[in-house]
Amino acid sequence: MQGLTKAQVDKAEGRDFALGPGPKRPRDAATLILLDRKGEDVLVLMGRRHASHAFMPGKFVFPGGRTDPDDGRVPVTDALDPQVEAKLLSTIARRSLTRARAIALSAIRETYEEAGLLIGRKAPFATAKADWQGFVENGVQPTLQPLRLVARAITPPGRVRRFDTRFLAAWRSDVAVELPNGGPTNELEELVWLPLGEARQADIPAITRTILEELQQRLTADPLLRPGGPIPFYRMVRNSFVRDIF
Repeated sequence: MQGLTKAQVDKAEGRDFALGPGPKRPRDAATLILLDRKGEDVLVLMGRRHASHAFMPGKFVFPGGRTDPDDGRVPVTDALDPQVEAKLLSTIARRSLTRARAIALSAIRETYEEAGLLIGRKAPFATAKADWQGFVENGVQPTLQPLRLVARAITPPGRVRRFDTRFLAAWRSDVAVELPNGGPTNELEELVWLPLGEARQADIPAITRTILEELQQRLTADPLLRPGGPIPFYRMVRNSFVRDIF
C-alpha cells in the first residue's frame, strides 16, 4: 500500500471500510497477532467477522478493537518489556504510561472477548472492572511482558470510523486458558490458525495483508520476535500513503 494516493487507497478499501465523513481524530485501538509454530510453519490466528457487521463485514481479521482508558488501571503480573514500552510510548503524543498500558491491555482483553483466549499466568486474580471478569473467573493474571509491538497504522481520512491501531504480537504459549466456545462477544463467527502465507491470501483487508507481509519479513530476520525491532508505521501524508520506520 505504500505510495498509493488517497483515491487509490479508497478504491482498495472501499469494500472493507465505510467511506464518508467521520472523526478527524482517529481513536486509539490495538490488535493482537497471535502466533504459533507447527513444524517449519508459523501459524497466525484469524477470525471472520459476521457478515452483518457494518465494519469490515465477513473479513478475516486479528482480534482487536478500540482502547478503553480503564484498561490501563487493570493490575498485571509483569509490565511491558522496556524496549516495547519505549516504542509504544513513542506512538503517543502526550506520553503516558497509563495510556500505553491501556493500549496493550486492550489487545489482551479483546483477544479474550473475541477469541476466548486469556493471555497471562494461572493464578488468583481480582479486579472490579466488568470487562475483566473472565480473567477473574478463570484464575488468570494478565501479563504484558510477552507482547511485542510489530506495526502501527492510522486509518486514512474519509472513513466513518478511524483508528490509530497498534499491532501487537504474542505466541500461543503465552495463552493461559483457551475457552472451548470462543469469546463471550461472538464478534468472530469463525476462528482459524493459518500459515502466514495462506493468511495473506485469505479474504482480509488490504492493511492486514500489508502487516502480515511486514511480520513475515521480521520473523525471517528474527524468528524469536525479540523486543526492540524496527516498527513500520503506515499513514496518509499529503495525499500519499506512506511507510515510516521508528
